[in-house]
Amino acid sequence: MYLNKAILIGNLTRDPELRSLPSGVKVCSFSLATNRVWKDKNGVRQESADYHNVVVFGRQAETVAQYMKKGSSILVEGRMQTRSWEDKTSGEKKYRTEVVADRTQFGPKSNNAGFSSSKIEENASPKNSEAVDVIEYPEEDINPEDIPF
Repeated sequence: MYLNKAILIGNLTRDPELRSLPSGVKVCSFSLATNRVWKDKNGVRQESADYHNVVVFGRQAETVAQYMKKGSSILVEGRMQTRSWEDKTSGEKKYRTEVVADRTQFGPKSNNAGFSSSKIEENASPKNSEAVDVIEYPEEDINPEDIPF
């Protein structure tokens, strides 16, 4: 059995570009940055970034182009594909490896538009305790025989 599956979570490095194929199908392409952090053998923190080309088709392409912009966080699930073509000016063969997305899921909004951890902490502080609904659980244990099903 063979498997070609890519799952990426990262930030857009540029605004998405929306185009149409001659058949009318919408195509959205964008670049995604991912990073990794590790400590080397001396205990020094290291970081590296990778950049991925992503292509989305159909209605999902329109949605990504409409709501995503440079810096937006997104999860992409799809397959790796390498395509080739001949450069019209030089005649040399060019290659491009990209992720063809089957599924996208938008990440959290930026701190200005969405909830940040500081906003959540503010709401949980005692001064705003009236505004936050609290679930009160019974202190006694529940007897499984009391459950009617």
